[in-house]
Amino acid sequence: MAKVDNAKYYRSSDGLRLFYREFGGSHGGTPVICLPGLTRNSRDFEDLAMRIATRRRVLTPDFRGRGYSQYDPDWKNYHPTTYVNDTWQLLDQLAIDKVLVIGTSLGGLCAMGMAATNAERLAGVIMNDIGPDVHAAGLERIKAYTGRTKPVKNWDEAVSQTRELYAEWLPGLSDADWHKMAWKAYREGPDGVPRIDCDSNIGRAAREAAVLQADPWALFAALRDIPTMLLWGEMSDILTREIIDKMLLVKADLDVIPVPNRGHVPLLDEPESLAAIDRFLDEVP
Repeated sequence: MAKVDNAKYYRSSDGLRLFYREFGGSHGGTPVICLPGLTRNSRDFEDLAMRIATRRRVLTPDFRGRGYSQYDPDWKNYHPTTYVNDTWQLLDQLAIDKVLVIGTSLGGLCAMGMAATNAERLAGVIMNDIGPDVHAAGLERIKAYTGRTKPVKNWDEAVSQTRELYAEWLPGLSDADWHKMAWKAYREGPDGVPRIDCDSNIGRAAREAAVLQADPWALFAALRDIPTMLLWGEMSDILTREIIDKMLLVKADLDVIPVPNRGHVPLLDEPESLAAIDRFLDEVP
């Protein structure tokens, strides 16, 4: 892969070298930080970040064990509480007092954790197809393949594997879209062979460790006074209508945006997603 533009690094509290990219400059409005899903990385947000960067500063970190961030020698640290601490560490090192979070799946859980620890520092939250409860079928599906995908020999196989994992939940993508999805999830090694761009031990952590160390509904309740939007892939096997109805009982002003023809997760390039994100950014200072 070519040199990454806007690449920067910081140190976690336990000494890992962690990667992030920064887009935009000293535009008005609260800065935005984009937090990725379980095995994903900052590349998922590249197009969205460039779109937002015309009016806000945007940060897109790689969680530890993903992308260009250092892998953790202790797999038990692959946990939302750790990622929340890493995120605050980045924001503190950059002297950013307040932030708007866009969190996909795991990233949305981390946004809830951030609210529980420092709610006053969150201007708003956009959660992408995630809530305080996770439907069992989707959870088992993700646990089954995370860290267990077969090695590929070339980019054609990487694209094919990407289709195999996600085609049911992302209907209508073009060949070019699938190549782009693969590029975001894999990275070439020194031998030119693409490999999944995350530590396989993340799968072990997902299967053997508790997802959250606190009551997820209590974490979600911490968003009660924070403007929050929920993007919901209508085909999702992670976030169901029943879970959303329960969320609305806790936070009646939750702004729920259905995204048609998407499961887990919307790619944030759909017209419905982009229109909703633009509106949210217009409404939240």
